[in-house]
Amino acid sequence: MTSHMRDVLLVGYGAVGAIYAHILKKSGKACVTVVARSNYEAANAHGLHIQSGKYGNIKGWRPDRIFKNVSQALDRPYSYVVVTSKAIPELTRTPTLLEPLLSSSYSDQHPQPTYVIMQNGLNVEVDLYEALKKLKSTEEPRIISTAVWIGTGMLDSTTVQHNEFDRVSLGVYRPTPTVTSNTPEEDALLREFADILAAGGSETTIVPEIQRVKFAKNIWNACLGITAALARFPLTAIFRPPQNEPGASANVTPLTAPASAKIVPVEERTPSQAATAALPAASPEISAYTIPVIYDAMQEINALGTALFGEGALAPDVAEKTITNTSRIHERPEAKHRASTLVDVENGRPTEVEVILGELVRMGRKHGVPMPRIETFYALLLIIQNQLLRQYREKKPAL
Repeated sequence: MTSHMRDVLLVGYGAVGAIYAHILKKSGKACVTVVARSNYEAANAHGLHIQSGKYGNIKGWRPDRIFKNVSQALDRPYSYVVVTSKAIPELTRTPTLLEPLLSSSYSDQHPQPTYVIMQNGLNVEVDLYEALKKLKSTEEPRIISTAVWIGTGMLDSTTVQHNEFDRVSLGVYRPTPTVTSNTPEEDALLREFADILAAGGSETTIVPEIQRVKFAKNIWNACLGITAALARFPLTAIFRPPQNEPGASANVTPLTAPASAKIVPVEERTPSQAATAALPAASPEISAYTIPVIYDAMQEINALGTALFGEGALAPDVAEKTITNTSRIHERPEAKHRASTLVDVENGRPTEVEVILGELVRMGRKHGVPMPRIETFYALLLIIQNQLLRQYREKKPAL
């Protein structure tokens, strides 16, 4: 890439946005303007305190510029607009969030940037793509979609906690997933932005078709993150045996795998009970009933993936690997991770139910794929989400 600095506008200054703003600025290849909607006053006054196992402890960190809304940041063209806010369409849709950039007054004066969507969930790019096509029907919108793996959270309005990793898969958003290779122009588009992130220290992977990568990642969010939110407990409450609990007494009777054998005899196990019997569990009952249901929900999503992308598009063992890796992480005494959906519910914030679960349900019905467990998760979380939306709107009538 050329050596000159790129102007980057990052919208959404929560935990993910804060770390990626830092990565972008650390690259030395980007002038970073941030839009901090909910924490502008605190972040502008004090900067951020980043506590990162990877990037160190940085007090008072600041981007190049910070504004409260997008309208204040229209003084220049941007090479990239990075969206790191949560995708909650019940509150605001992406074209509404970015409306000043999509206005004729801005678009007539400046070329449209490449938009980089760094959000959880499925079909989060659709609204923006359609708005950009409406704005300039003769131009194909430049949208980079991503799947982001990162452990980070806001401890308060200016303190960001981050673990030892952040990695992102990048691909060009296309309205249909039938094209599975990048053109040279698309490769160059992805490479330039990936190079900026890599220069800042992030691990990047360019992929030829991002939607199936996001789909596979969403299996974790839809089954494990959502279960934590519904149960109101972190995943350690599912996978951490009693003897691994911090401060556990030495005389606690250890649970030995397969714990489910104490509840369901081997010869009577269902296929999902057999597939998950060796996983660590917090109790024999959870081993026998809870973990197999989560596994079955993952298999429902896998079946939808086959209908959407074709046989073999997703790894056949994606459910097994996802639940096994998660159990190994959360069985440890030192495990402290709390799924973002759980953190949202605990803090009374609306969460990403529509893009994580709702889209699965709608696509499942459209393609005739039965998803009874996913539909149950969705139905239950809608009750919680409805209350959270009511409380949010009472406190904050307009976003």
